Amino acid sequence: MLESRVVPAGVRGTVLIACIAGSVLGLSPDADARVTRIVFNAPTYPYGGTVFGTVGTYEQLDGIAYGEVDPADPLNRVIQDIELAPRNTHGMVEYSTLVSILKPMNMSSSNHAMLFEIVNRGNKLNPGFFNVVVDPRTHPEGDGFLEKQGFILVWAGWQADLTPQSNLITMSAPVAHHRNGRTITGKVRSEFIVRLPMGVSQPYFASTQPILADSSSNTAGYATASFDNSHDTLTMRVHQNDPRVAIPNHEWAYADCTSTPFPGVPDPQKVCLRAGFDTNHIYELVYTAKDPIVMGLGLAAIRDVGSFLRNESGDDAHTGNPLAGQIHWSLLNGISQSGRLLRTFLQLGFNRDERFGRVFDGMQPHIGSVRDYINVRFAQPGRLAGTQHTEKQYPGPEGPLTYGRSYDPFTHEEGGLLDRCEQTRTCPKIVHTMSDIEYWEASGAFDTVDPSGKQDVDIPDNVRIYQFSSTQHGGFSPAAPLPNSTGICEQLPNANSYTYNIRALLVGLLNWVSKDIEPPPSRYSTLEKGTLVPPDEVAFPAIPHVTGPRNPINIWNTRQVFRRGEHYDADDVSGVISIEPPVAHAEYPTLLPQVDADGNDLDGLRSVTLRAPLGTYTGWNVRGAGFSQGDACDLTGSYIPFAKTLAERQASGDQRRSLQERYGNVTHYRAVATEAAERLVSHGYLLPTDEADAVTSAVNQAIHAGLPQ
Repeated sequence: MLESRVVPAGVRGTVLIACIAGSVLGLSPDADARVTRIVFNAPTYPYGGTVFGTVGTYEQLDGIAYGEVDPADPLNRVIQDIELAPRNTHGMVEYSTLVSILKPMNMSSSNHAMLFEIVNRGNKLNPGFFNVVVDPRTHPEGDGFLEKQGFILVWAGWQADLTPQSNLITMSAPVAHHRNGRTITGKVRSEFIVRLPMGVSQPYFASTQPILADSSSNTAGYATASFDNSHDTLTMRVHQNDPRVAIPNHEWAYADCTSTPFPGVPDPQKVCLRAGFDTNHIYELVYTAKDPIVMGLGLAAIRDVGSFLRNESGDDAHTGNPLAGQIHWSLLNGISQSGRLLRTFLQLGFNRDERFGRVFDGMQPHIGSVRDYINVRFAQPGRLAGTQHTEKQYPGPEGPLTYGRSYDPFTHEEGGLLDRCEQTRTCPKIVHTMSDIEYWEASGAFDTVDPSGKQDVDIPDNVRIYQFSSTQHGGFSPAAPLPNSTGICEQLPNANSYTYNIRALLVGLLNWVSKDIEPPPSRYSTLEKGTLVPPDEVAFPAIPHVTGPRNPINIWNTRQVFRRGEHYDADDVSGVISIEPPVAHAEYPTLLPQVDADGNDLDGLRSVTLRAPLGTYTGWNVRGAGFSQGDACDLTGSYIPFAKTLAERQASGDQRRSLQERYGNVTHYRAVATEAAERLVSHGYLLPTDEADAVTSAVNQAIHAGLPQ
């Protein structure tokens, strides 16, 4: 059973590192974690005959990779419940995963770099994230940035609880059972926040929710062990920190009521509430679930598929590897949930393959400042890992968050994300990027500050960290017009794009890996420079009709130390959780970026837009009436436009200078934006090929904002 291998949290990392070191020295049994079979369909051509610069046309290969993992290998033993997974005839644990490859038809014209993206809840994000797309219906390739660079784009599934859908990259992993074959059950906590259907903008009621719901999209969830809910608890509250109010058990059921009135049609993976779930509450279900998936096998799948495509000529049946001999450099990137997964992958030692070699030369975790909730029994890797309003108490924000070693005075642990890869000499070069929201909602400051909050930490030589100043989590397309709808939030979403900056840093990572050309210096807010401060020192200006960050509900998230049970290892975000909801017993200090007189970040990597601002751009926004008013609008920042003229500013009482006072007209604005772009190019934060487009994007926004020609 699991408990037989649990060691005290304070020594577990040391024991595992010792095991890893032993395996490197040849003291462990031979490892055998690999792709055994891979099958691809006939090529397809998603971009038709589009020619991308000198690289040419692209083709797509979709298929399935079948792998097996040795549960006795010390590097695989970290996978939760792998010892309770079914095994094949030669003692291996099997999995399968979808694989998709988008590559130049003429591979000699590629840059010979594999860009392996960790999919986000099964979705490919890279093409629409790095490529500037104006109309995905007619030009899904957008400006074709990734393709013009010659990247070989790869995706593989890792999240084994996704519902199979034609557009998702999914994975299949086994369910764990007790050694005597009995079903494993356990306590699971689920949080529901009702999302609005397409086209609906008003407060809304829903009769039924998936049993995991909310950010665990595309996921059916763990089935209840019994339709009898008498031992389970469903509560509701308006704000995250409000007391939980119990809903009587006779008012809800494990059922689907979408077409049949309460109590509906029994369904072990859905919850029906007689009065309906509304958009103004957080609902929390604590129940007994069954059949935990060995979710951590997703980490092995990324490792094994990445290693196979780079190193092998074919599978066990001699089916050829379509990338054989073509991969000279291997990069791994992840965005948001996938960025957190990437940091987990690195920290748990999965960048070392069966040959004891490094799998990925470079990594770019983006907007993933903590770690992912994958390697826990009954894991829910689709969760956000906590914002101020949503899913705050789920695993992920536990330490270590720093890449180098740091001491945590709250848990009395010391460690860093690079501990295992340093022991096995498999650490990659890392370009870590994050938006302003990671500071406000996801503990981003503690990627660069020690857990006490008292000093900046040294960044390892193989790591660069960049804060995209005054931006929101998912970014904003530079081809999009200024937003004109606030949605459920008080303010417009943040319109400060970081697309052109992250493109430059991706190229910088490739040059670092392939040519040993160091990327530009890290740029982020620090304690030393006074640009990272406690919340009460953030000098945000008073702006008419704007609820500031210190409204009756503090808009920033806080990071806490939770007790989750004696068999949970917070250092590795691994183990078995037995206490739900978890019990908080300490709170870390909160640190946020300092702002200028306009409310924009002083430090970090400031885009062309921020150097020629049209308003205030924040890493927070406030939820409106009917949606837990006053809490943070999850992962959404604000764009608060400047007044157009001096007279307009004076009439409203706005202390921020107007567009007229700052720039006069578009001609002068263009000059300011051009100078900003030139400076970014000179320092390596903007590609010369993107300079003109970055200026044009900023100017178009200025025209849209009402700046006279």
